[in-house]
Amino acid sequence: MNPYAYRTAGYAIKALSNLTRANIRTHGEEDIPKGAVIYAVNHFTRMETFFIPYYIHRLTRRIIWALADDSLFSGGLKNFLDRLGAVSTKNPDRDRLMVKSLLTGEASWVIFPEGRMVKSKKVYDKKEEKRGEFLIAAPEGPHSPHTGTATLALRTEFYRERLRRMLTGYPEEAARIMEMFDIQDPGPVLAQETFIVPVNLTYYPIRARENMLSRMAELFVGDLSERMIEEIMTEGTMLLSGVDVDMRFGKPIRIAPYLKSAAIQKDIGALIPINFDDTISSIQMLRKTAHRIMERYMSVIYNLTTVNHDHIFASLLKYIPEKKIPEKEFRQRAYMAATLCMECLDFYRHDSLMRNQISLLTDDRNGKIGNFIRLAMETGAIAKEDDAFVIHPDFGEVSDFHRVRVDTPIAVIANEIEPLTVLQEKLRGIASVHPLRIKYKIKEDLINKARFDFEKAYARFAVPEESKPREVGAPFLIRGKEKHIGVVLVHGYMAAPLEVRALAEYLGDRGFRVYAPRLKGHGTAPEDLAASTFIEWVESVEEAFVIMDGICRKVVVGGFSAGAGLALDLASRVKNLAGVFAISPPLKLQDFSARFVPAVNLWNRVMGRFNVGAAKKEFVVNHPENPHINYVRNPISGIRELDRLMDQMEPRLPEIQVPALVVQSQGDPVVNPEGSFKIFKKLGSEDKEYLLVNYPRHGIINGPRADRVFRAVGEFLEHLKSGGAGDPGGVFRK
Repeated sequence: MNPYAYRTAGYAIKALSNLTRANIRTHGEEDIPKGAVIYAVNHFTRMETFFIPYYIHRLTRRIIWALADDSLFSGGLKNFLDRLGAVSTKNPDRDRLMVKSLLTGEASWVIFPEGRMVKSKKVYDKKEEKRGEFLIAAPEGPHSPHTGTATLALRTEFYRERLRRMLTGYPEEAARIMEMFDIQDPGPVLAQETFIVPVNLTYYPIRARENMLSRMAELFVGDLSERMIEEIMTEGTMLLSGVDVDMRFGKPIRIAPYLKSAAIQKDIGALIPINFDDTISSIQMLRKTAHRIMERYMSVIYNLTTVNHDHIFASLLKYIPEKKIPEKEFRQRAYMAATLCMECLDFYRHDSLMRNQISLLTDDRNGKIGNFIRLAMETGAIAKEDDAFVIHPDFGEVSDFHRVRVDTPIAVIANEIEPLTVLQEKLRGIASVHPLRIKYKIKEDLINKARFDFEKAYARFAVPEESKPREVGAPFLIRGKEKHIGVVLVHGYMAAPLEVRALAEYLGDRGFRVYAPRLKGHGTAPEDLAASTFIEWVESVEEAFVIMDGICRKVVVGGFSAGAGLALDLASRVKNLAGVFAISPPLKLQDFSARFVPAVNLWNRVMGRFNVGAAKKEFVVNHPENPHINYVRNPISGIRELDRLMDQMEPRLPEIQVPALVVQSQGDPVVNPEGSFKIFKKLGSEDKEYLLVNYPRHGIINGPRADRVFRAVGEFLEHLKSGGAGDPGGVFRK
């Protein structure tokens, strides 16, 4: 191999990779051993032959060659592959070259033990007991994974150990071995050993559609085979649309221990010449050993799969027994699978599954379910019937091998995690459990999660003589007799659930069920708030909504101050709310006056100095109206998050269509009343009311005359309870 040619080819791959939007993330590279390494990699796309050796070279700084399908070695591509260090599967000298380069340390190798691209991802079939669990789908029929990777590793280690023995017991044979493999110095050869490193590649999302590359190919090349069209559509879309590629390295498999049997040891030490292709007495033992090694690394490869949302959704569709499911119920099962069944299972997750999954039950703001459902409908896996999905009975059947990624991608996605048998059993159970059980389980787990999250945060952040008692910050549920309408009641910035306790008890006395969540970072200590984001506050409110949705037929969301802003945010995104009320809601950061000025000014100075968000968790003194509830230190990072919340809330106010109530005090010393009135005017609701009181404080839901605000909220809920009949709403000033 010409090192210059190898580097030049690598530069070409680097230039091409810089043009793509593929996001290749590596995991476990710290376990890659030094020595002779064969990387056994699963094979899904044509581009892996080019990209994987390049990326492993970047990680290890060692030369990496690849065994490539013979069909690629034609025309100009052959020259490029030769320079890249790829060897054809039909090269008659391939095995000798690979063993030589592994012994001398000239190169490590990438081999695809599945034998070809497995476009259907069908690699596992428990029904074929005689042929083993791993069966690779292919046009000519399923076959076992190839043992070539294991055989080459065994041959390499066989000759390494034989050279060690012959140097002292049979020097002439040692010299012949060194000549056979062009070994100049046996020292480095004997100082190493041979490993197989299993590697899994998982792509997310898998989508195939016409793209710039496919259109250019049709324009300049003309008629293309279906196979070529499918590959360009699938791989072109993945390259251009920003697919995540998780490259996960398993623990290295040492090969030397597999040569310990007496028969193999006898051949290693035989004092006779052994040529490279000679048949030796232990050949059958070596073949059986190669098969055992193959089963080991194939099991590791598939168990390294990075599970993602599409895997979960596709598997649920496969296991749902009735083949028809309401959309809301599918979302509930998807949420349960993406959260609850993941907690005790040992497998790898895509980054997006490591975050809070509550949006699957609200507005799907990350598009996880929506994008999957569009793909499933476009490819005929499901159809929409009213508010339910009808699952095609044969959606799991793969089409033509070379069209499978285009025609039946949902089946491909579901196939990929079939080897994860424990996960399969869990998903099968979630798909078949009674829907009421699912709903109850989600509600109870979210209530327990809220309590646990608070206790955990309190134990971590509470500051002696500064943090308030636990009962101040703990979320609470008031179970009124009314099952028709439930209320989510959200406290304000730097406050805690106790802030809304009086209003909650008033509503409870009127029969309403009320749940007051704790916003992330609140009710503990300012350091907790400084480490929190507005998205986490949003998720706290979403979890509260799902809890109440599991208790009552209809849900109303409301809040005070920043909590009012969060209530409006939820109402702009979740379409099945019964109504929303906002007490003293700010529209802009500038609406905060006197008490917040020091924090806002400091934040602005930091922003101006660094031209970025204020990442430093600095604090300013806060002088709250309710020091028994509120923090007395205000984190600057919290102000930044508050600003972000309001910035993304304002443009969506016209999208709020449900009945709405806005309450504001004319004498509010913290929030500018003009801001709340602008909110009222921007609301898209036809049924909306604005109540202006004149109390000389911000916290109008506590203290003297708070009952006037309570009655307004209670009357608003009664209005909703009666179906919204009566006055159409308007502006009330008092």
